[in-house]
Amino acid sequence: MYCNIKLKIFPLAIVLFTTFFFILTSCSYGDKNTIEEKLQKVLDNGISKYDVRGVSAAVIFPDQKVWKGVSGSSYDTVTMKPDMLFAIGSITKNIVATLTLKLAEEEVLSLDDPLSKWLPAYPHVDSTITIRQLLNHTSGIYMFWDNQEIWDDLKKDREKVWTPEEVLSYIKEPCFAPGEGWRYSNTNYLLLAIIIEKVTGSNLSIEFRKRFWQPLNIKNAYLSIEEVIPDNQAHVHGDNFSNDGSNIDLTFLPRASHESIGYGSSGLFMTAEDLARWCHALFEGEVLRRRSIDEMLKFVDIGSGPRKRGYGLGVELFMKRMSSGERAIGHSGANIGTSAYMVHLPEHHISVVVMVNAFNHECSATITKGLIREILKELKVIGIIPYFDFFPLGFVIIGVSLNLLRIILIRIRRRLKVNKKPGKDFS
Repeated sequence: MYCNIKLKIFPLAIVLFTTFFFILTSCSYGDKNTIEEKLQKVLDNGISKYDVRGVSAAVIFPDQKVWKGVSGSSYDTVTMKPDMLFAIGSITKNIVATLTLKLAEEEVLSLDDPLSKWLPAYPHVDSTITIRQLLNHTSGIYMFWDNQEIWDDLKKDREKVWTPEEVLSYIKEPCFAPGEGWRYSNTNYLLLAIIIEKVTGSNLSIEFRKRFWQPLNIKNAYLSIEEVIPDNQAHVHGDNFSNDGSNIDLTFLPRASHESIGYGSSGLFMTAEDLARWCHALFEGEVLRRRSIDEMLKFVDIGSGPRKRGYGLGVELFMKRMSSGERAIGHSGANIGTSAYMVHLPEHHISVVVMVNAFNHECSATITKGLIREILKELKVIGIIPYFDFFPLGFVIIGVSLNLLRIILIRIRRRLKVNKKPGKDFS
């Protein structure tokens, strides 16, 4: 009887332990839906959960297959369509950074050039700051959007096209000395745009089209102010910075002031598919030399523990929770009434782009995570603890699991000792 108890309890402990880990690592392999159906469900559920009008997304798989998906509406009864343009906001920085690295490859500038080599002196801008420090936001330069006065003046005349010098007049004392910290600042990329114009003798839109869009056959990319944005835009809604709780269609209202103030740091309009093609071409080595990509991917650490992330030269290293524990790089962005994510998983050669027509980062992030999770499940490469950063939460989960197993084994030993006592009836 004693041996029978031993034989029955130890398998039970193993089953309990295995079941616990199976729950953690469950990947729903029993789901019979196609990957396309699963991805579509992520879009549908995402905009429903956050009450967002619509979403457009694109995925490029390792075999170069492209999936395009939409859900919801652009406005009224007009459904969202894959060819609709979205303002991608700060993802524009990634293209500006790539152009800067391209110019460095051609040796017309160096990443370690000080601003004094290319720009006149500006108040509150240290001329010893390098181009590299602009690119990775370690310059310490004040973020002009943090000055309420520029918002107040923007709203006075929404059709005004601001000059870079006018924007720079709103910056204040630096946040720290060059290289002594990290702080995201659109001012960095405005200064980069000025440098690029001086170096090339042209403007951003011309250089983007000549060096990137035409060679990559990207047909749906337009830079506001410098180029006419076609009408096939996903409609956006909001209060137009009035802070009165209104929610009107802002798509074709005057916005030149906002767009020109953000020159260099935002301004591009693209479709989800063409942004995904850009992302894939860049990080799969079709745009820059390997050495330049290595420079781009030198990250400044930001945060710690489960919130650890990084910023390189116009590229983000996302928190692991964004991509089920896998390494993910790219950029996020937002503009008037839009939010977007561009994500690449270099170890798996997957690119994912999500755009929603609402200023709702939580919605676009949730959809992006969901798409990545479904893709990794399909490829059967999802991590052992896919829904948490491994450190410290992964260690906590493993620790709890091992402790649970220890408790089970202690109880088994106690039970066995009781059963071994003299006088026990083992018959």
